[in-house]
Parts: sequence; C-alpha cells; structure tokens
Amino acid sequence: MKAARWHGVKDIRVEDISEPAPGAGEVKVKVAWTGICGSDLHEYLAGPIFVPVEEEHPLSHDKAPITMGHEYCGTISELGEGVTGLSVGDRVAIEPIFSCGTCAACLEGKYNLCDSLGFVGLSGGHGGFAASSVIPARMVHKMPDALSMEQGALVEPAAVALHAVRMSRIKAGDTAAVFGAGPIGLLVVESLKVAGCAQIHVVEPSEVRRQKALDLGATSAIDPTSENAVEAIRAATGGVHVAFEVTGVPQVLPQCIDSTRHEGQTLIVSIWESDASFQPNTAVLKERQLQGTIAYRNIYPAVMELMTQGYFAADKLVTKRISIDDIVSEGFEALVAEKSHVKILVEAPE
Repeated sequence: MKAARWHGVKDIRVEDISEPAPGAGEVKVKVAWTGICGSDLHEYLAGPIFVPVEEEHPLSHDKAPITMGHEYCGTISELGEGVTGLSVGDRVAIEPIFSCGTCAACLEGKYNLCDSLGFVGLSGGHGGFAASSVIPARMVHKMPDALSMEQGALVEPAAVALHAVRMSRIKAGDTAAVFGAGPIGLLVVESLKVAGCAQIHVVEPSEVRRQKALDLGATSAIDPTSENAVEAIRAATGGVHVAFEVTGVPQVLPQCIDSTRHEGQTLIVSIWESDASFQPNTAVLKERQLQGTIAYRNIYPAVMELMTQGYFAADKLVTKRISIDDIVSEGFEALVAEKSHVKILVEAPE
C-alpha cells in the first residue's frame, strides 16, 4: 500500500509498504482523511523532534523511516483477537497517543504526561498518511453519525485546543489573547468561545488567518507587523487573564507574558524547535504564571459532542484537500510558502 514516510529533514517519500494486519487487541482502519499538523511540519523542517532515529521508541518499537500522520479518521475494516465493543464498518476518529500505563502520570490517568509519551505517526506505528492503519482498539473512538469523515480528521487538533483551554485558568467573562492563528490557534479561539470568554484578542501576521479568527468569534485580530500587539491588547483590556502561545516563535513568548494582567497566566501550547527566553522579573513582579500543555486526555467524546453542535467546523477550517502523491509539494511545501492556509487534508489512497 502507499504511505508517506519520514526519512529525514525535508525527506518525506511516498512509497509502497506492506499492508499491516491487526494483532490481539488491535483494529485495522481504512483511512479516510488525515490532516497535516504543525508537529508534522516541525519534523519536516527541523526534525527529528518526536521521530525516533538512533534507537527504537520504547512503546512503538519503531524508528525512522516511519509512516507519518496522526490527525486521522476512517472505517474499521478488521478486528484483532479479543476486541469487543467495536464492529467492522464503524466510523472512528483515532486518538494517537502511545502511553505505558505504568508510570506515575499514567497511574493518575494523565496518560498524555507519560514518561514514554509517543504519538502514532510521529513516534512510529502505522500512521494515517497511508491506505490503512493498525492501532490498539483503545485508540479509536466511534464517531457520531452526524459528523462527516472530514470532520473526523479535525477531532485530534480540536482536542489539543480544548485541552489547552481546560488546563488554563480561564473563567466565563474573562479576557484572553491568542498569539498565532494557525489551525490550533483558531481552534483555541473556538474553545474559548465554548468556555464563555468575554474578549478574545488574536495576534497573527497573515491577513487571511486574521479574518478567519474574526469569523470564528475573535474580538479583534492584530497584525504584529504593523502595530505593537502587547500595547494594543493592554489598551483594550488592561491585560488579559490568560494568553495562549501558539506560534513556537521565541520572541513571541515574552510578548504573551507581557500581555497578561497581574496574576495572569500564559499557556504554552506550541512544540518548539529552539530555546526561548524571557526576563523572569516580568513574571515575578506581577505574580504571573506559566503553564505548559501537551496533547489531550479523556476529551475526544466532548470534542465530538461539540462538533455536533457546530463547533470546530471543517468547512471553516479546511483550506485545501490533496492526494497523498502530492503531499510534499502541495502539502508541506505549501504550508511553508503560503501562510494563508489553515488546515490541509490528505485523502487516503485506495
């Protein structure tokens, strides 16, 4: 079967590999759509970050080259031995987290903080940029009949955003800033609307993405290349209760902190390619808080329920649909060259 595989920086190849078969406790899924994630782009441009190269990942037991793709959905085509509660033909969204189940975080139910955390399509396994995928049955969630397959490919990134907002100290009526209006930043905007945020100020250089933010309910959309974003946010709010860093750009982190009020919070959502610095006194003198957040846990059902209510809609977020044969030129390279794109979906090969 065809699969898009990571071999190295700027070296993703569409090649033929053996079709996987499910073992005990696993299911085989005929993939429908897979989104290209910012994490995928980081691996393409500056990896390896999550991709295991020298040694196998302790849970996937894989190392490069690996089949990419972790934002995906499909239809169950085969059940492994011992799988119950699922049937061939079920439409499912995949929660692609590898966790050990035995470390302190896992035992507390916080499996996204696992000591051996990994992701299908980044840390090995049978990723979604392929015709079929095999994953543990616990990784699949039945999709409501009301959701389209395209919508199913957005469950994973929407889960990242909703978890970030849940991890924040935001309360109904509070103010927030979102630095970066890529796919996750825009989904954070929608998640803040769900949470009852009174004002949401978005900072984003792309005009198309700024307009998307406004369409999704942002109070304002600031172009940081033409005005001082921190000054604009503070003029409007006196400092927001929570700022979300969703760019991974080092100079943006101190801006996020400076945009918050006394006792404000900065949520760091990005995966980083390099170090970032800030003056600690900006946190100390105003008793501000910095909080990291990674992936999600126990949240897919809530995301899909919100989708049935109209949130995280694919028709507002998907800007391009491509075939797997064009994944490099029309996918990864397009995201590098055209900052107007939000979410690019890759259709699975037959």
